[in-house]
Amino acid sequence: MKTEDRTEHITEPAPAERSGHRRDLAAVGVGVVLVATAALVGRAIESADHSLFVHWPPLLASWNPHGGIGTVAAPAVAAAVIAHGPLLAVRLRWRTLLLGCYAASLAWVFSLALIDGWGRGIAERLTTKHEYLRAIGRFDDIGAALRTFNDHILIGPPDNWPTHVAGHPPGATLTFVLLDRIGLGGGAWAGVWCIVTAASAVVAALITLRALADERIARRAAPFVVLAPVAVWAGTSADGYFTAVAAWSVALLALAASRTVRSPAAAALGAGLLYGLLCYLSYGLPLIALLFVAVLALTRTARPLPLFVLGALVVPAAFTLAGFNWWEAYHLLVERYHQGAGGVRPYSYWVWANLACTAVAAGPASLAGVRRVAAGAPSALRSRAATAPDRLIVLVLVALLALLAADLSGMSKAETERIWQPFILWLLPAAALLPARGRRGWLAAQAGVALAVNHLLWTGW
Repeated sequence: MKTEDRTEHITEPAPAERSGHRRDLAAVGVGVVLVATAALVGRAIESADHSLFVHWPPLLASWNPHGGIGTVAAPAVAAAVIAHGPLLAVRLRWRTLLLGCYAASLAWVFSLALIDGWGRGIAERLTTKHEYLRAIGRFDDIGAALRTFNDHILIGPPDNWPTHVAGHPPGATLTFVLLDRIGLGGGAWAGVWCIVTAASAVVAALITLRALADERIARRAAPFVVLAPVAVWAGTSADGYFTAVAAWSVALLALAASRTVRSPAAAALGAGLLYGLLCYLSYGLPLIALLFVAVLALTRTARPLPLFVLGALVVPAAFTLAGFNWWEAYHLLVERYHQGAGGVRPYSYWVWANLACTAVAAGPASLAGVRRVAAGAPSALRSRAATAPDRLIVLVLVALLALLAADLSGMSKAETERIWQPFILWLLPAAALLPARGRRGWLAAQAGVALAVNHLLWTGW
């Protein structure tokens, strides 16, 4: 296809896209009101009884205007994506676009992290008393550490694990142990690992969109998936790494189900392997399985399922044979949670304030896009996702369902701007439904939120 033809096809908005601008702005206004209400109510609760355990509710952050190396770099990256991203997303060859999006995402996450400086922004993030690297020395004998892992989850026994080690299956900590074993030890390498892997989630999301919807939708979504406020919490947190594992699992299953890859069988097996690993990185991320259901429903096939299930059993089998009991660990974590790990945070506040955190992390363009998803949902579901925008709508709806399930579970109270990265990723493409005319303005709004948060607040991650 000639560049001129492709440009015209992708940038010309459909009639339905030209309407609804005021409703888009109203949706953003609702998001602003939600965040403001969460901030005001949260400050009142925290002042009264200190039960929220966050200094700048609803975010885990504290007010501290500051700058760093990234103060120059991050706005430059944002300006480049805003100015050239929409046009390059149309004109570049597909593989070049994917590489470009990865490079832009990497630059965006790194530059945002460097607003806090190299040390506090990257090298020291995973070395605090709550983090994984504090437990590296206790994994000298990996087999023994796995067999006795559950003995140290509760707060009472001596030598209980640091917060994040106890709060996740051992696959998370073991990742950093293995990095240490191959000579990439310490906070700097751990931080770089999380950022480099997290940025690849953008590529996985675009591959998924192309396989399930079409290339037009993927190209329109590309700049928004790159320039998202959630990048603030991708650099540096292990949840950015978890997001990449989840995203690539979904992408591989989408390729296998749509048969748009040379070896669908290998893709299905790889998707299962990554999902099995994901379950041993975080107790909350098995919910990503809802996206797998969406993939199979949208492609109307269950053909990849046997190989997917086979692959998904590999990592659980290995950990079980090594002596780690996932279900026992999860129940012990629930008990630790109710012991007051991280504070006994009130469900009545966080069940809706979590959504305010999500609104900040997803950004105004995503809120407007989700508004269009909600408006188009009845038609998309009635037509059984007959068109590419319909299929995008279904994918975003399922991501919202997974996010709401995590919210209502009560096991995600606060810090969801970081924890829910694997779900927030799939809200970002909703911005592809916005009209082409105002796309740069929406991108500027996305960048503005990220830059404001990172310059005005010391975020916890």
